[in-house]
Amino acid sequence: MTKRTVARAIALTVIGILVLALAYLNLRPEDTLAVPAGARPGSLTMEPCDYDTEAGTVPADCGTLVVPENRRDPATDLIALPVIRIRATGPSPGEPIFRLNGGPGATNLKFPQASRLTGNHDVVLVGYRGVDGSRRLDCPEVTETLQSSADLAGAESLRAATRAFEACASRLTGDGIDLTGYSIPQRVDDLEAARTALGYSRINLISSSAGTRTAMIYSWRYPRSLFRSAMISVNPPGHFVWDPRITDQQFARYAELCRADAKCSARTDDLAASMRSAAADVPGRWGPLPIKEGNVRIAGMYGMFQNGKGSAPLNAPALTDAYLRGDAGSFWALSTIADLVVPGSFVWGEFASFGMIDAPAAQRYYDAGGDPGSILGNAATDLLWGGPSGFYQVWPDSPDNAEYRTVRKSDVETLLIGGTVDFSTPAELATKELLPALSRGKQVTLPELGHTGDFWEHQLEAGQQLLTTFFDQGTVDSSRFGPRPVDFEPATSMSAIGKILAGGATGGALLAVLLLVAMARHARRNGGFRRRTGVWLRVLTPLPLGLGGWLLAVLLVWAIRPQIFVGSAALAVPSVGLAVGLGAYAAWTRRGGPAWTRRAGLAAAAGGALLGAALGFGAASDLASLLTTIVGAAAVGNLALLALDAYIHRQPCDARHDEPVTAPAVPA
Repeated sequence: MTKRTVARAIALTVIGILVLALAYLNLRPEDTLAVPAGARPGSLTMEPCDYDTEAGTVPADCGTLVVPENRRDPATDLIALPVIRIRATGPSPGEPIFRLNGGPGATNLKFPQASRLTGNHDVVLVGYRGVDGSRRLDCPEVTETLQSSADLAGAESLRAATRAFEACASRLTGDGIDLTGYSIPQRVDDLEAARTALGYSRINLISSSAGTRTAMIYSWRYPRSLFRSAMISVNPPGHFVWDPRITDQQFARYAELCRADAKCSARTDDLAASMRSAAADVPGRWGPLPIKEGNVRIAGMYGMFQNGKGSAPLNAPALTDAYLRGDAGSFWALSTIADLVVPGSFVWGEFASFGMIDAPAAQRYYDAGGDPGSILGNAATDLLWGGPSGFYQVWPDSPDNAEYRTVRKSDVETLLIGGTVDFSTPAELATKELLPALSRGKQVTLPELGHTGDFWEHQLEAGQQLLTTFFDQGTVDSSRFGPRPVDFEPATSMSAIGKILAGGATGGALLAVLLLVAMARHARRNGGFRRRTGVWLRVLTPLPLGLGGWLLAVLLVWAIRPQIFVGSAALAVPSVGLAVGLGAYAAWTRRGGPAWTRRAGLAAAAGGALLGAALGFGAASDLASLLTTIVGAAAVGNLALLALDAYIHRQPCDARHDEPVTAPAVPA
């Protein structure tokens, strides 16, 4: 056996393993929960597991809770929900703490801060129905519609999103899912079922943002099951609609903070007025790159939620800096970040089912005329609801919601925690609307804090003491919180991010083009690469060529068709496949064979790489899919060339040359 034969066998083995791995990743079943055979409503199975926290990996119990999909229907299906219990580390733990994350449309299973609370309490995470369980309310129709939007807040985009929600609801209902069962009250019943199955007589709650609405309804439905409830970034009934007047009041507060800051006050006499002026004059383009005005306003609202470094780059320092600069590069960066982040932010079906509890509030908002002329306008609220004729007109409403659309009284011991500059859930709403209904309610408003993320990142020991003393003793001790001046200097400006995005894409695309040109020129001048050199090039160049080919396509889309999502298969597969295929062909081709072999080589390399790119794209998600797309293109493209080599070498010798083979002249 020759060295060439051995090398070819090794190459085929490696390529075969890669292709089989990608095929498996495409065909593997989704890792979802299933209802155990013979399970009954309320049954819970648990076994030891590990859970990742800020303090490292800790022992936990993981299991599956079985509950009815719709408790109002005696013939309803059963669904399964995951349950995680992180055990208390102290010798005499008190009542457990059930955690309720916000969203809506977000998981309830990720809580690295659990280690701050496990000194005296078990911490329990019950997966949310519609997100974490055996039935997930995914709406790819909505995600794809938002990804292909010409402007997330544009009128046509909002109409298209409503149609997508309607199509998703119809499809899910046709699949046998009862959407009216995915209400907040039935989520609360899931938590109560978990409490009962785990054997706890009473529990504590720690909730945040939209999760505080779940905590409220829990206290109204099962007050005797609760010991204490701590709510961070409180969202009272009716406030899944952002009131633009309150938002402008928050901007006025920020303007006062700016006046007290030497660097910020040197840039503007009135931050709120400067932001209003910039928002009213968003440029249409940054050079050849279009800017989506609605995206800029949406990113403006989301960016103001939090001002801590942990929420960078889309946080208040970066946002206010961008509006004060007012340059097209900063606004293009905001527009692009909104396109990249928003469409995949939520499980949209659960988002809609949860949000329907405030559908009447949304209707009242739009019936009253919507935005009265605020700094950022209607864009962010329009994104959530779809405008005056949004998804709340077409998504099924649950009868469970009717009695929980207004504040009710509660005697559960409750702590409300908020920040003075929380644009998403302003603390004054909890003060005016919820606190009066709490016979044993207390409130702590922390200066210059924004939304939930700011609380968890700001003065960790002070926050831990506030929570643990409340859960352990029922006292409110915020004494360890010190002053927190707002930082108006972003870690990285939006202007810099815009230059990094555009410059990185241009540089990567240029590198790929130059590499392809250099390989093609060498092959043309020298009749091809030496065999060993060609092999190494086919191994090493797919990454820069595939990434560069994709970046070139991204640049073209950003400039010409910005409504195409840069992470879509329609963009990634052809751009990566062609770039990798052309590189493989340039490294493979050699002068001296008949023209048909070169044509066949080009077809094999390009066709194989495109097929492999499609195989690789489906093997992973998010940014990882770009890497698997490149791997798939390289593997199948090279496999096609190896197969062509084997075919060529089986041909008669005279078929491998351009010129006819003649016998040498024999002297007389």
